[in-house]
Amino acid sequence: MAKRIYDAASSRYSKRNRIGTSISGGRAFVGAVALCCAMLPFWPMVAERVRGAAPSTGLISRRAIVFNPTVNKAYAVDPEHNAVSIISGADHSQRSVKVGDGPLAITVNPVTDRVYVANTNSGTVSVLDGKSDAIVATVNVGKRPYVLAANPAENKVYVSNTFSDLLTIIDGTTNTTSTVKTGSADAIGIDSKRNQVYLLGYEASSLTVLNGVDNGLSKVPAGAMHLWSMELDEAAAMLYVTRIGNGDVVAIDTHTHSLMPIGTGQLPCAIAANEKTRVLYVANCGDDSVTVIDETKRVAVKTVGVGSHPQAIAVDAKNDLIYVANTHGNSVTVIDGSGNTVMATLPAGTNPYAMALDPGSGTLYVANLGEPSFTRIEPSRLPKRSSR
Repeated sequence: MAKRIYDAASSRYSKRNRIGTSISGGRAFVGAVALCCAMLPFWPMVAERVRGAAPSTGLISRRAIVFNPTVNKAYAVDPEHNAVSIISGADHSQRSVKVGDGPLAITVNPVTDRVYVANTNSGTVSVLDGKSDAIVATVNVGKRPYVLAANPAENKVYVSNTFSDLLTIIDGTTNTTSTVKTGSADAIGIDSKRNQVYLLGYEASSLTVLNGVDNGLSKVPAGAMHLWSMELDEAAAMLYVTRIGNGDVVAIDTHTHSLMPIGTGQLPCAIAANEKTRVLYVANCGDDSVTVIDETKRVAVKTVGVGSHPQAIAVDAKNDLIYVANTHGNSVTVIDGSGNTVMATLPAGTNPYAMALDPGSGTLYVANLGEPSFTRIEPSRLPKRSSR
């Protein structure tokens, strides 16, 4: 079975909806991104979290919620209270643990049972023990940590910072750090099998590859700028990257670096795969759809209409279900993978933007920008399917 990449690509929202909006450092989003809806993932220094009539500036991440199968718990950031909400998968009890200022994103190393929380305002990563939920370390990682990912095979955590060209590497045993100048990284993917770290920059036309052994750097061309999210099939050595400017996914052979574009809808901003069926699902924020891609043939086979401005996607391979967070629709669309048809649209909280799945029970945890801060969706809420 193909092992999948941990995609740490994140969502950033903006209430500004105009062409070429400038941001800190002179960056601007132009071209196809001008078609963007009001809450498309945008550049961080103009990002605004939508909470009623008076939004506040800040960052958000599609990795704001994770599930730790080792201890059967979900972890969700709670930036309003500088805390992390911890939900038991066994009895659904909830507790809150204080972390640093502005918790943004979470990753987990299930081998060591450690949970890592990026605190963007305090420039730290909080390390939690998965069993006791106690903070066992606070690691300084520089200004505005934004995206992080754990490599269980090496017991390392990689952290990038907004508008920084340095990647911080946390040793999971000692919690000491080292840095590598890699260029800006807005998404991180781990290939544990080959011990490689893929770094995606939204403004780059190639991915940077970090060798996990000696920190050597190389490049993998992606053929266009405005790369957004990625999915890796380790067994086939294929990397799939969404390119929002092109409106496609590019399939990259990680050995030969050959490229094969696959058309999607407008502004493809999230991608996930069903390992059992070898089907890719791409959420298109610009036209409220999901593109279904046959991974073996590398062709799009269907377009499924979903809710307003989908920005996150999760796959339950065991039950062949696909969940899509409709950020403007305050809902989650459920797609039946057997026929790739919509089987339900369920209410979530205000502006759902991140999801985590318990693969054992099939329970979905959804992070919301508004209240409640997270929503739990049980499989029992879904309509029964006819025998397949």
